[in-house]
Amino acid sequence: MKNKIVKAGAILSLTLPVAAQVKDSRPNIIFLMTDQQRWDAVGKFNPVIKTPAIDSLAREGIVFSQAVCQAPMSVPSRFSLMTGLYPLQTGVLSNGSRTYSDPFLPIDPLPEMLRKAGYQTAGFGKTHWGRTGASISTRGFDVRYVGAKEVGLEKGAFYQDDDDPEGLKAYRAEASKYGGGEENVLGFLGETSQVDARHHRDGWVAGKCLEYIDQGVDKSKPLFLYLSFLKPHAGFNIPKPFESWYDVNQIPDMDDVPPEMFSDNHQTDVHKERYRAWREAFEKLSPEQRKQTVLRYYANCSWLDSYFRLVLGKLQAQGILDNAVIIFVSDHGEMLGERHYRFTKYCLYESSVRVPMVISGSYIDKAKKGTTDERNVQLTDIYTTLQQVADMPKSPLLSGINLLDPEENRSGSFSELHEEGRPAYMWRNREWKLILYIDNNDQRKTKGELYHLTADPKEYKNLYADARYAAVREAMKTELLMHIAQVTSLYPAGR
Repeated sequence: MKNKIVKAGAILSLTLPVAAQVKDSRPNIIFLMTDQQRWDAVGKFNPVIKTPAIDSLAREGIVFSQAVCQAPMSVPSRFSLMTGLYPLQTGVLSNGSRTYSDPFLPIDPLPEMLRKAGYQTAGFGKTHWGRTGASISTRGFDVRYVGAKEVGLEKGAFYQDDDDPEGLKAYRAEASKYGGGEENVLGFLGETSQVDARHHRDGWVAGKCLEYIDQGVDKSKPLFLYLSFLKPHAGFNIPKPFESWYDVNQIPDMDDVPPEMFSDNHQTDVHKERYRAWREAFEKLSPEQRKQTVLRYYANCSWLDSYFRLVLGKLQAQGILDNAVIIFVSDHGEMLGERHYRFTKYCLYESSVRVPMVISGSYIDKAKKGTTDERNVQLTDIYTTLQQVADMPKSPLLSGINLLDPEENRSGSFSELHEEGRPAYMWRNREWKLILYIDNNDQRKTKGELYHLTADPKEYKNLYADARYAAVREAMKTELLMHIAQVTSLYPAGR
């Protein structure tokens, strides 16, 4: 029997005796990820948004409605997802953090863990390992297509720069006016892209993933397929025809509540100038112009969803989904003009810290299909869950829970933000949220925010200093501090 596999960019022919191909009964793992997609930016929670592929996964799987990221920025969030460890455990605290070279990784990253477990591993798109002291490997991916080189260099990976240089040049020219991270005012205003979707970085990655499914899947081994996009993160330059999926008259205007209506301790010096530029620009726009920005964000979500539909369709046609667990998630959210025209993330408010999370596929118990799970879950739980899906023992370094075991739970979920030497820690459950801001020079100056989320989902009324809620505040503080003590006793102390 002949199987074609893609490795190191070439198609190799591998002939194996039929008798040698022992069927592995473990499920294939299909991992779908976006960047900066709000928890409510899917059709399940917002009927205006058109995400039919994700909605189908939700109908056939479990939606984790209270999921949060471990840090509302890409590098520490993704590092936590890939290792099951918190930023405060690893020291990977921000996008500017220096991260680990291969020999010093604290744990096998998710693809390496699954490769050692006997999975074939294929990775397409963003991982964002951060700034390392030496060039890194593909960290467990047998097959690796990253996208553009600015996304991250990995030895043995393939890049659009080499495969489609003219297309990438056209994309970069269009996006050059959007500033760093494509997040200046023009990046959020967006435009209808004049560059063909296949030359966008996400379009190129999706194309390579589709080619791999056609040519490279070895049916004798379970598959770990990782597909991770750069959008709906700004810039909002949307390929045709996805803008036309929406009517601007059906899009809500941005939440422009004036600053005196809410507490906002997150505005550190590192982002104040950007906040000022966004606010000054969007205050001057008409409601229709602001709605156009929201529309383009929604259209970005729909564009990526269309790639998920194509990938899942090909996998289904090949029988790969007959025994599979499918995960959809994002790394953090997007403020999208809330709190008086605030954009991007870098805060611990709901739209920034909560993420969409769905686990679906034939592997899910029939009784759980189409259900909503309201446990306090986190991105770090994905590593622990997939260890057990792959029949691997749970690492003693980790505090994650198995998302597929309803008996496992925690009293709250944890996230952290590190900027300007002033760490902020969040402890949250469905009803309440506590945020503590630690002053490293004088802990007596520690500040806090407390929100009753069920009564105040927009987090306008800070109850931290309200004596009527002192018992809630102190109980949440105790849970937060005990959680930090517990996880730091596992790693690094327990290592």
